[in-house]
Amino acid sequence: MNTTNTIISVLSDKNIIGVMSSSISIMILGFYLGKSNKLKSSFSIPLGEIILTISIPALSFNAFMKDFDKETFVNGINILIWSFLIHLFLMAIGNIFYKNLDLEKQLTLKIMSVFGGITVFGIPIAQALYGDLGVIYSSIFSIPYRVLLYSYGFIKMSSIKMDKKNLKSMFLNPVILATFIGLFIWVFQEYLPQVSISGQKFPILRIDKTAFWIYKPLAFLAGLCSPLAWLAAGLKLSELPIKESLKNSIAWQFSIIKTLLIPFLVLIIILGANFFGILQLSSVSLGVITIMMATPTASVVIAYSLKYNKDPLITSSCSLLSTIFSLITIPILIAFLQIFKF
Repeated sequence: MNTTNTIISVLSDKNIIGVMSSSISIMILGFYLGKSNKLKSSFSIPLGEIILTISIPALSFNAFMKDFDKETFVNGINILIWSFLIHLFLMAIGNIFYKNLDLEKQLTLKIMSVFGGITVFGIPIAQALYGDLGVIYSSIFSIPYRVLLYSYGFIKMSSIKMDKKNLKSMFLNPVILATFIGLFIWVFQEYLPQVSISGQKFPILRIDKTAFWIYKPLAFLAGLCSPLAWLAAGLKLSELPIKESLKNSIAWQFSIIKTLLIPFLVLIIILGANFFGILQLSSVSLGVITIMMATPTASVVIAYSLKYNKDPLITSSCSLLSTIFSLITIPILIAFLQIFKF
């Protein structure tokens, strides 16, 4: 099969088409509801709170309710290390991408480039494409991401010192807590108190087996993650001036770098490391990291920009255009991985 046929085959895959068509259509619905004032665009804020404090924690926790698998564990540890390395690397070199701009814009765009919207785009797409394994890997990837976003990202955007409030945001974040608790149960389930069910032993904290009445409500809450995230994104986009954003040359530069150049750069680095046997990753792990890095900028960074007056018009334009770009580039990156059997 030649490359063209392979691309057509990948892009006609029902799973991929289903994910992208769902994200686009639900975002368009949110955009319409916001523009027509059927829902206030500010409703994206409480929706975001529901997603971050309830839905994604439930999704992350439930994903670990399965038998321990050594290969998955090794890949997870490698993803954790890669996440730290990738974010630190981009924090170190990010200014290079925007040398044509003044120092303040360089800093703002660098922060936007480092931290993608993995809550709204990354985790839902990883879940839809790779199931629970995608959630496990993306949840692990998000640990360094969230710690650095609420520390380095905050300090740089606010130009003030770290305070107790942000330390609390870092380490008591519901997503991180749910991920760590789920990870602990998954890794150490053999050593936890066991109960017998139908002649088979399970750890007492495996609620998918021992407390289905808890597991099932969490599963329903987890199922809200993707539709609510995409709806909130559409509502948020309805606030932005589309024509002005599309004419903004900096937004075009940023969107190409964020959704194409950076994920391909990261992909090349990881493939090079894999070739030499360093922190090797499975194809699913590689796919998850690629999706995480190809997402548009994080809404938290936009919030920082608005609050501390760090080029809010530019960051809003970058948010809109990079979101549009990502809906095109993520399927292309997935197709690229499939074509070359990564």
